[in-house]
Order: sequence, then C-alpha cells, then structure tokens
Amino acid sequence: MANLVTNCGFSPSPAVKAHCNSPSYGHNFIRLQNSKSSTSSLNLKSSSKRSNKLYVTCASTAVQGQTQTPLTGSQQASGQSSSKPKKVMVIGGDGYCGWATALHLSNKGYEVAIVDNLVRRLFDHQLGLDSLTPIASIQNRIRRWKSLTGKTIQLFIGDICDFEFLSEAFKSFEPDSAVHFGEQRSAPFSMIDRSRAVYTQNNNVIGTLNVLFAMKEFSEECHLVKLGTMGEYGTPNIDIEEGFLTITHNGRTDTLPYPKQASSFYHLSKVHDSHNIAFTCKAWGIRATDLNQGVVYGIRTDETAMHEELSNRLDYDGIFGTALNRFCVQAAVGHPLTVYGKGGQTRGYLDIRDTVQCVELAIANPAKPGEFRVFNQFTEQFSVNELAKLVTAAGAKLGLDVQTKSVPNPRVEAEEHYYNAKHSKLSELGLVPHLLSDSLLDSLLNFAVQYKDRVDTAQIMPSVSWKKMGAKPKTVSV
Repeated sequence: MANLVTNCGFSPSPAVKAHCNSPSYGHNFIRLQNSKSSTSSLNLKSSSKRSNKLYVTCASTAVQGQTQTPLTGSQQASGQSSSKPKKVMVIGGDGYCGWATALHLSNKGYEVAIVDNLVRRLFDHQLGLDSLTPIASIQNRIRRWKSLTGKTIQLFIGDICDFEFLSEAFKSFEPDSAVHFGEQRSAPFSMIDRSRAVYTQNNNVIGTLNVLFAMKEFSEECHLVKLGTMGEYGTPNIDIEEGFLTITHNGRTDTLPYPKQASSFYHLSKVHDSHNIAFTCKAWGIRATDLNQGVVYGIRTDETAMHEELSNRLDYDGIFGTALNRFCVQAAVGHPLTVYGKGGQTRGYLDIRDTVQCVELAIANPAKPGEFRVFNQFTEQFSVNELAKLVTAAGAKLGLDVQTKSVPNPRVEAEEHYYNAKHSKLSELGLVPHLLSDSLLDSLLNFAVQYKDRVDTAQIMPSVSWKKMGAKPKTVSV
C-alpha cells in the first residue's frame, strides 16, 4: 500500500488561510513533476523539503466483463466499437454536480476519471461553512463505489490552472469527452472581496483555456461538455433563446450570440468562458456543448443513495446554498425563509437527477467538429416567492410552522421582471424531467429534518453585499 499525505494550502488573501490533510489510501500512483503555476492561487505543497511534486492517483484497471457500450435513448453512447466503453473525464468531480454526474456515468458503463484539486472543501474551512450532509473524502467515496459496484473511477488530484498537470492527465486518460464542472461556482463568493473576485475569474477563465489547449494538443476528437449558467443572460425584457438570437437590423438579418448581462464576477467569468469556447470551435475545430444550467436543487440520485459514503453535499449557507435547498433547511430548523427583497426574481430550476441526465444526453449526442452548441438546462421556472409558498405548504403537511421574511437584497438585480427562457433542445434529445412535486419537497424537507442538528444558523443569513465589497480582504463574519 502506498501512503500519501499532502498539505494543501490556498490563500485568496493574506487574512484567510486554510490547510487540509488528505487521508492515506491504497491506490496505484503516478508521480508527476509539477512546475509552479503563476496563474493559480492554489499551491500543493509537499510535507517534506523534497522538490514539489503533484500526485495523480489512478485506481486499478477496470473490472473484466464491463465492456458494453452504454445506450442513451435510441443511440449508443459511443461512436466507437461497442466493445470499448467511452471515456469521460469529469473535471470538478468532487463537487455537488460533478460527484453525482461521475457516479451516474460510471453506472451507465462509461469509463470515468475525476480531475479535482479539492479546493471546494477548503472553501468551507476558510469561511467556517459545512455541508448539511456529512461527506466522505474523495478517496473513500471512490473506494466505496468500487466495493458496491465493481466499477473503477480513476482520480487525478491537481489544479487545471497548472497546464503541465492537466496535460499529463489528458495524455494518461485519453478522454472521448470532457465534462467541465471545475470552476468556482458561487456568485456571492466572487463578490466577497477583490481577492475572491480575482481568484474566481483567474481560476475559471484560465482553467477553461487550459482545457481547450489540452484538447487541441492531446485529444482533438474530444467533445467538451461545459457547465455554463443561465445567469449569463441576465433578465432581459424579451424571451431568452438557447444561445443564439436571429435579428434584423437596418434591413439585414443575422444569427448572433444572445446578448449577455452577467450580474456578478462569477457570472462574468462564465461569459468569458463561452466566448473563448466559441472562438476555439471556430478557429481549431473544437467540438463543444455549453450547458447553461439553471438553479439546481435536490440531494439524492440513484447512485448517491446507495451508501452513506456516496452521499452528496448539500449547501444551505448564504454563499454556496441555492434557493430551494436553503429554504428547505430553513424550514426544518424553524428559521423564517429568507426572501431577498420583493421576491419576484424568477429563474429556471432543475432537479439534480436531471443535471446528470442532461450531461449524459450531451455526451451521447456530441457536437460536430467545429460546432459550438448551447443548451438551456432547466425544466421549470419559479419566482422566489413561488418557491417560498411551495415550501410553506409542504412544511405544513409535515407539521412545520414555516414563516417567510423579506430581507434586504444583498445583490444588485431586478426584483420584479419578465422572464421566459426557451429550453427545448435537451427535451428533443430525450430528457424526461423530474418536475418539482409535493413528494420531492416532502423528501427534501424530511432529509433536512434528519440532519437539522448539523445546521449552523449563523450561516443562514446573507453576509455578502454586492455594493459593499471592496479591495480589503474580508474574513467570514462570526
């Protein structure tokens, strides 16, 4: 058994430092020289005085007999021989959407590798936050999955902002598809202070650029499935199309990228990503699908429900928690639902079970070389007030006295507006949505009640102000 202890230190500002120790575990190891990355704020430091190394962990070879190519709808998930499973690299596979997706694809018969620097876990330590659900280490998660299913998930630990690391991961795994979740995904985090804004844009934009260059150099046929956000569009007073808008101006007609109106430094990073991906599709022949995802809710998928060590994280705080998940946790602990401002803010929403389904559909129906596709990935639209009413009604059935309170809106956004976004392309590929139902709300509320002793009520109220952010480093308020 090989033992590894790595000290991970990330310092977005001098005032905030955190370190973590990765537990020892038994895998086959590939040791790679790691040059210092001038573009990343994350440093992986050896615990000894030896030269800095980056470790890539690779689980043992795949189990015999698991060679049948998966099917999605009426199509095979691989254009290759049916005896060779399609390889999918899930970047950011330790996160909320990434972990559920990695397990789902592995369960469907894909050969999966996770690439992650584990920085999302460090953010919790820095900000004094924690998942409602206890989550196992990524090593224990993968080991448990192997013991339950016999299926292997490879693991590459490192920072995609380090191109040398990413290059070696691509050359080693040779993916047919790269699913890119590996970005700082919180708008409030990007608005805490200057250093978090810079980190978000640096990590997200440079990381995605590195993925594009790695595809060009080492995996020309690889299909990029990139997680974007519906927040790129903003809240225009016209219908939101799927990526492109046909307009006639002064007698001439053209189809152009839909105008972007990002509302945070995080959302702006996603806009930059989309532009960079579209350009490389045109210039290099990259094939890419940009999934502009709405707000995700839920906790369980078929795979994460198999064992407690496979449980996904559930964030309820004001920085990483999403609206419906937060409301259910607030209801469970008797805290008034925190509606920002007037509560008319309307967005697209989807169950996490549909997130994994959408990604699978995109992989099984890849873009053509040089094609940049945009799918709006959500299933229903709700205003914040509508969500609060649904949670209140569901809570009453469980004997919970759910109250709602309007709090000052920490964001700069329209609180009442028109919103009608198109989302037909994934349905045309075969998406069967899990719509928000009373049974789903009951399940989510019961889950929140089960773990309510883990809730830190000090983290419920919003603590990040769009207007008050500044250059001075800010630590978590206690």
